[in-house]
Amino acid sequence: MATIPLEAAAAAMREAMRETVKRYSLWYLLQGILMVVAGFLALVYPLIASVAIIVLLAWILIISGIVQGIGLIGARQVPHFWLQLISVVLSIVVGLLLLRQPESGLAVFSVLLIVYFMVEGMAKVIFALTIRPFPNWGWVLGAGIVGILLAVYLWANLSVASEILLGVLLGIQLLCEGAALTYLAWRVRTS
Repeated sequence: MATIPLEAAAAAMREAMRETVKRYSLWYLLQGILMVVAGFLALVYPLIASVAIIVLLAWILIISGIVQGIGLIGARQVPHFWLQLISVVLSIVVGLLLLRQPESGLAVFSVLLIVYFMVEGMAKVIFALTIRPFPNWGWVLGAGIVGILLAVYLWANLSVASEILLGVLLGIQLLCEGAALTYLAWRVRTS
């Protein structure tokens, strides 16, 4: 079995990524535009953006608890049934509490945003370095760095984070990432 040198494998992977970006450039363009619009709306209405995320999380917990509960009907003989049932009840109760008082979900939302910004930022940095020297790959790299910096900033200011700050940070992240994707996709489509 022949082995491929590491440089050749890396070059082949970069070329495959470039071809994927070219092939799906319209989808990247649409995704980027939607992210810019969502980011702009989050900046204009930061409190609504923060509360909307908390309400969405609440409904996800409630629905997943109900679905899990339906799956438990008639399954009393299943090992750890009571533990599963406690999980169902907790999921629904936490979801209802978040719906009743969305501001109490601030800490959960803050931590989720930190994770989102960091993971999304690292993914964009890796993606940018993978498609380098694709035209304008630096925009994607910049968006990734902004995401990482936002995660670090939010982590450093977690104790004073407000719902408005979280909405603004979410808006900045969506705008940067959306603009980078839009620009990259547009350049690919026009070149």
